Amino acid sequence: MRNGLKKVNFLNYSILVPYLMLSAIGIVMVFSATVPYQLARGLSPYRMVITQAAFMLLSFVAISIIYRIKLKALKNRGMLLFILAILVLALIAARFIFPPVNGAHGWIPIPGVGTIQPAEVAKVFIIWYLASVFSEKQEAIKNHDIQELFKGQSKVQRWFGGWRLPVVLLLGLDIIMPDMGNALILALLVMVMVGASGISWRWFSGYGKMILTFVFAFIALLFVTGGEIIPAGLKISYVNARFRAFVNPFSDLANSGHQLANSYYAIVNGGWLGRGLGNSIEKNGFLPEAHTDFIFAIVVEELGVIGGILILGILFFLIIRILLVGIRARNPFNSLMTIGIGAMLLIQVFINVGGAIGIIPETGVTFPFLSQGGSSFLVLSLGIGFALNISADEKRREVSELSELSKQYTNFGDKIH
Repeated sequence: MRNGLKKVNFLNYSILVPYLMLSAIGIVMVFSATVPYQLARGLSPYRMVITQAAFMLLSFVAISIIYRIKLKALKNRGMLLFILAILVLALIAARFIFPPVNGAHGWIPIPGVGTIQPAEVAKVFIIWYLASVFSEKQEAIKNHDIQELFKGQSKVQRWFGGWRLPVVLLLGLDIIMPDMGNALILALLVMVMVGASGISWRWFSGYGKMILTFVFAFIALLFVTGGEIIPAGLKISYVNARFRAFVNPFSDLANSGHQLANSYYAIVNGGWLGRGLGNSIEKNGFLPEAHTDFIFAIVVEELGVIGGILILGILFFLIIRILLVGIRARNPFNSLMTIGIGAMLLIQVFINVGGAIGIIPETGVTFPFLSQGGSSFLVLSLGIGFALNISADEKRREVSELSELSKQYTNFGDKIH
């Protein structure tokens, strides 16, 4: 292969640069938000930011490796099933073997490093797996529409056979953690991948309308019941507190509404221009999870609404560039993979910011690249690595085809003369 067609020459800087900018901002904000948290516990103020920086460097290495992998290798079904088996075992271990962290299951401790969260890995894997499966069914989907995705001899096979079994396994294990935030993201990603698989638009739009109707009906039910919709005694009845906070956080400032109310205070404190980097009041013990779930509220308090909008602008630019790669891709696997990655980022930022400003119930989902959390940062970075690889592959193929056409045209011209 000629040097001009090497993959490194087709690096998509419109994806890489926003990612690096968000990573740098994230390191600064993690340090700002975690110093009071660490000092209050008598720990080194640099511990969390050093861990975050270590995961960031590890992510850069992972992106470099993924960028060099041939895309054909990513569709190897044996490798995907092996990763699925490891992931399922890790989720089972996180739930039933390893102790909870802050009262919740889902983490596996790594000595000297911290913890990893297998549920985070499941998000990228489900995109990868479904992209591989659906890309091989394009002709059948074109001929049989959505029936091709849900065919089976019995109702059990139609709903739990084929590609649905890994989805049910990963989603079910997320639910029993319980980790409703990641379970919600996983379910939404499956819907996006099915919608992007090539099925008729009428199916996607029809189910979309049904889902929106359900969401509005659910929100109405929350306000009617005051947030008390999960029967007491169930494992997930704790989410009632989040629903009560969503309905009216100021009705119980000491308990269920404490987080959301203090998130509001942080945003109001910041105003348009912010109090200045490092000058947040709410991170000093008032706003729990200020460095993870509610990092965006601290961003607004310190950098202002304008600073928050600029960061969201960078993130949305990154998402749009990834989605454009998917929309323009000629290879079905490349298209599905990048659309799924862009959707993952979009869903996660909507759920996190929506919870922080109170337009949806808070779910414990981190803000992409800014929240403290090595597993989340690493997994999202893997998605960026896949997007960069696919973008380079598409560009290189396009240049190669244009070069071949140019040769044919030149040869044709020479024959005429």
